[in-house]
Amino acid sequence: MLVLDSGDLLFKKFIAPLPDYELREASEKARLIIEAFNFIHYDAFGIGDDDLTLGKDFLVDLSKKATFPFLSSNLYDVESGKPLFQPYLVKEVKGLRIGIFSLLSPDLFRPDDPRIKGLEVKPPVEVASTLVKELQSKSDLIILLSHLGYPKDMELAQVLAGIHIIVGGHTGVNLLNPPVIKNSILLQTPSKGMYVGRLDLQLRYPGSSFYNVTTKQTLERNLINVQKRIASRNVTEAEKLQWQKTREGFEKQLEQLKERNEFSNTILPLTEQVKDHPEIAKRVEAFKARAIEASKPPIPKRQSP
Repeated sequence: MLVLDSGDLLFKKFIAPLPDYELREASEKARLIIEAFNFIHYDAFGIGDDDLTLGKDFLVDLSKKATFPFLSSNLYDVESGKPLFQPYLVKEVKGLRIGIFSLLSPDLFRPDDPRIKGLEVKPPVEVASTLVKELQSKSDLIILLSHLGYPKDMELAQVLAGIHIIVGGHTGVNLLNPPVIKNSILLQTPSKGMYVGRLDLQLRYPGSSFYNVTTKQTLERNLINVQKRIASRNVTEAEKLQWQKTREGFEKQLEQLKERNEFSNTILPLTEQVKDHPEIAKRVEAFKARAIEASKPPIPKRQSP
């Protein structure tokens, strides 16, 4: 199993620079989130635009406290000319080499946006084209942690082959039945950390394309219904001929799914029934207590008569 995140993890939606009185709480909360994710044993975190709310220096410092890599393939430090974070990761899971990289959309920032001060967001398609070529020689499966937005994910899948799974962020579309575009599976879950998406993938035929198990199940149900229509006593010969052609169509589609890789996708709500790790819960309660204490008005000093 791999546990991955496509960004906008650390802060609320960015509107304007945070006032000074909110900076401390926001930074403490971001550190708490990283501590929690360390306990969850995350495998990789792709940078989103809102994760840059407190600027590059804060985020770089925060990454040093994480036990998992921060990934960003097209976010560069202007001063050094190098990627701000690790551009990609190759992880081996039971003999399968999985290449993971991350892209951030430059369209999410204004020219004067304080979040990208000292940073350059390079063109995603150009960076992806280069990285996919490099990862193909090192990986059996390539995953993109995308913070481009769902429309751009679809465009990228159309123009660039070789990315097997696009785990999309930012848009927060509820893709219970994710599309497959030119052999790229596009994943998204609703926003605000209220859901988790789980993709189960069976790689029986390396290099082959993918199909959603629900597609096969729907075709099989339709085929059963058509066969019942054909066997019905009330069907005319003309109708039976039409149903036989329909049956042949479903059988052909099912035949085409053979020797392709099957996947299923589940989106689970994170409700109160999902219990916290005890250590995470303890730290969350400590954070809340500090926040409540900090929000209390100062006690006025007594003046001597």
